[in-house]
Amino acid sequence: MNFNLADLRAFVAVAELSSFRAAAGELHLSQPALSRRIEKLEDALGVRLFDRTTRSVEMTAVGREFSRKARELLNGLEESLLGIRDVATRITGEVTVACVPSAVRYFLPAVLRQYHALYPRIVVRLIDEGANDVLNLVVRNEADFGLNYIGTQEPDVDFQPVLKEPFVVACPPDHPLARKRKVTWAELGEYDYMTVGKASGNRMLLDLALGNIPARPQWYCEVRHVTTLVGLVEAGLGIAAVPRLAMPPGEHPALTSVPLVDPVVERTVGLIRKRGRSLSPAAQQLYDMLLSANAAIDPASQPARAGKASKPSGSAGGGRKTSSRPGQQAS
Repeated sequence: MNFNLADLRAFVAVAELSSFRAAAGELHLSQPALSRRIEKLEDALGVRLFDRTTRSVEMTAVGREFSRKARELLNGLEESLLGIRDVATRITGEVTVACVPSAVRYFLPAVLRQYHALYPRIVVRLIDEGANDVLNLVVRNEADFGLNYIGTQEPDVDFQPVLKEPFVVACPPDHPLARKRKVTWAELGEYDYMTVGKASGNRMLLDLALGNIPARPQWYCEVRHVTTLVGLVEAGLGIAAVPRLAMPPGEHPALTSVPLVDPVVERTVGLIRKRGRSLSPAAQQLYDMLLSANAAIDPASQPARAGKASKPSGSAGGGRKTSSRPGQQAS
């Protein structure tokens, strides 16, 4: 038959994304070039694989059956090649991973280093976005899989838990709270408090967990991302409640963290993937490496507290609130 592996890859891409435009982008082809490959495959098979209109692309009954066999063929070939050491270093491809920024530093560096050593010509695209965006990227097949803390209730998503992490208070080492072994949420209200906005998945978790607490801290500064929040704490602008993984690992000269209690609020971070969609062998290999590597690590050992706290200096980030500060009543 007059078709090749590139034609099969083009067909599988269109079948998975239900879009010639999206498939062309993923394969780095022009849409006319992609269409020619599909037409070539259809001519060789003597059947129509897609019903196309100006608004939609749907597989025919034959196309749906053939897509399963085409995936099996391509995955079987790629899996065989990945298992041959001398060949694996020459395999090209692309894996796309969506990940919440606060989990990037903990989960990815060591595994990506090992993966790149094994498959140096496979490109890894890392999309660091907020939790809702990460979830949508996976559901829309724009990412092979994701690292996220939401998705357990989504019917179209498989969520594989990796670890639970608590929220901690981030503050400068010379802050009064830095001397404590634990801090209650009520105590945060005595200081300049900052938070993420309501569009953040972390804010949603905190609002649900703290809904019945009468003495919730009132924020004076709101940002979009947890990483920005940590940066503002480091600059001495106040304190913030953040997931433990968002804190820098090891000792830090300008940051420390203390466990938050009454109540303890945790989030579960895990790997998410589209339910019913098989990962390519290259993506599956990275997924398995992340799962096995991080399951063996204790997150409590990563973001260590800073050294011994010094006496409070009375800076803007460390001092107690005063009634003269503008914007304190924002909520």
